[in-house]
Amino acid sequence: MPWHHRRVSTPSTVERALRTALYDTTDATLDTAASLLAADPAADAGLDARGREFVATAWRRGWQPADLVRIVRRELDDVHVRLAAALIRAQAPHDRPRGHRWAAQLDALPAGAPPRTDRFSHATAVLELYRLLLRLPDLEPLDASAPDTSAGARDARPESRTLGRIRALLAKAEATAYPEEAEALSAKAQELMARYSIDAALLSARAAAPDAPGACRIGVEPPYEQAKAVLLDAVAAANHCRAVWNEPLGFSTVVGFEADLEAVELLYTSLLVQAEAAMTRAEAGQRAGGRKRTKTFRQSFLAAYAHRAGTRLRAAEQAAVKEAAEEQASGPAGPAADLLPVLASREAAVTDRLERMFPETTTTRLRGVSDEAGWAEGTRAADRARLRSRPPLP
Repeated sequence: MPWHHRRVSTPSTVERALRTALYDTTDATLDTAASLLAADPAADAGLDARGREFVATAWRRGWQPADLVRIVRRELDDVHVRLAAALIRAQAPHDRPRGHRWAAQLDALPAGAPPRTDRFSHATAVLELYRLLLRLPDLEPLDASAPDTSAGARDARPESRTLGRIRALLAKAEATAYPEEAEALSAKAQELMARYSIDAALLSARAAAPDAPGACRIGVEPPYEQAKAVLLDAVAAANHCRAVWNEPLGFSTVVGFEADLEAVELLYTSLLVQAEAAMTRAEAGQRAGGRKRTKTFRQSFLAAYAHRAGTRLRAAEQAAVKEAAEEQASGPAGPAADLLPVLASREAAVTDRLERMFPETTTTRLRGVSDEAGWAEGTRAADRARLRSRPPLP
C-alpha cells in the first residue's frame, strides 16, 4: 500500500501570539506574545487583518465608531485610541452603508497615525487594544427599525437651513462671555428647534410611509457624569425623546424621531459647554470671596443646573406646542390641524421603541449633591441660560 504523508499545519506567529495574550490578562503572557510579534516583521499584515476582524465583530455586537473610540479612550491611552481609529478606517471600505450618523462618526475619528516606536512597544499596545475589543459586551442595536434606504436618502439630502441656523446660534451662545446674550441666543435656538420638530411631525403624518423612531448614543463623560446624564435626560424629554444612561460604558442611548434626535444632540452639547463655563465663573467668584471650592461644589452646581434647565425646557416646549396648536386650529381645516394627536402618536411610538430596546431599566438617585452654594450658583446659571418659547411667527 502507498504511504500518504500528511503535513501538520504550524500555527502562524499571529495565532500563537493571540492565543498567548488575549485569553490571559497577566503582563507575563502579554510580554511573551509581544516578543513573538516583534521578532517576526512578516506577521504585521496578519496582525492588522485580525484587528479589522475584531472591529467587524464589534459592529455585529451593536457598537459604532464613536462608541469604540470612547471606550478605548476611557480604558486605555492615546496610542490605543489612534490604533483603534486606524483599524476603523481600514475596515470602513468593507462595511455596508449605515447612514449619516455612522458617516459623521467616521469623519470625526482622531486624525493622525499612531506613533511608531520600537516593535516590542508597538506590539504590546496592539495586543492591549485587542484584549479590550475581545471583551466588549453586546449593545442594543440602534438601526433595527431603520431601513438602509431611508438612511441613504438622508445621506443624499443636504442639512436643512434651519439646522444650520440652530448650530450657528448655539455656537455664538457658547462663545459669548455675557450671560444675557447667551440666554437670548439659546432661546432663539430652542424656538427654531421646536418649530423644526413640529414641522417634521406634521410632514411625516401626511407622508405615505411615516417615519419610525430611531436611536443614537451620546457620550456622558466624567467627571460629574451623573449630573450630566440628568441634563441629557432633561433635554431629551423636552424634545419628545427618551434617554437611558449606561453608566459603566459612559453613554446614554436616546430614542426618538430624527429631527428630535438632532435637536437633542445640538442642545445638550451646547448647554454642557455653557454650564461648564458658568461653573468656572462661579468658582472664580467663590474663590474671590475667600471660599475654597470642592468637587462637591461642582457636582451640586451641575445637578442644580440640570434640574433647573429641565424645568425651563419643559415649559418652553409646552408653550411651543400650545402656540403651534392654536395656529393650526385657526388655519384651514385639514390633516395639518391634527397636531396634538400626531404628537401623541409619536410619543407612543418612541415609548414602544424604548421598551423593546430596554425591557428592563432602573432609576438611580443623584449622589454628592450637598453643597448649598453650588446648588444656588447652578440654579442661577440655568436661569441665565433659560430657553423660552418661540415668539409668534410672522
